[in-house]
Amino acid sequence: MENIENSTSTTNKSTTQTFTIPTEFNAALHAKCPKCRRGDIFANSMYGFKAQKMHIYCPHCEFKFEREPGYFYVSMFVSYAFNVAQMITIAVATYILTGNLENVWLYLVTIFIGVFLLAPFNYRYSRVVLLYWLSPGLHYDPAKSKDDPYKYSEG
Repeated sequence: MENIENSTSTTNKSTTQTFTIPTEFNAALHAKCPKCRRGDIFANSMYGFKAQKMHIYCPHCEFKFEREPGYFYVSMFVSYAFNVAQMITIAVATYILTGNLENVWLYLVTIFIGVFLLAPFNYRYSRVVLLYWLSPGLHYDPAKSKDDPYKYSEG
């Protein structure tokens, strides 16, 4: 963890704010911007009645997430790898829990339910994995983590 101190001054008051920048894994786990690790990549929660909406720009450092047109098509391959791993895991878990090898419908139903329930997870984290670990030249920039006192000032 990295501590960064931000100081902002107003006319009569001086405030100092200290915050901790999360590690790369922790920032990815919480779907934070890979450049500043402070802004959210997604505008809403993973599970809910609304579809997941991704910010176009980071709310903190204004980094554009879609680096070029069609950038997130590659996340389909990451999502595919997640799905294959999840299907194998669900099939093995079904066998261990039931011991049944003859009922194909049991496996199809459990795998289908598992894939359906994990679809929001796959959508979100396939994009996060693409941004954090599969994008060459995209690295954390400590300067982007700091608050710009002039950016947020009134007037």
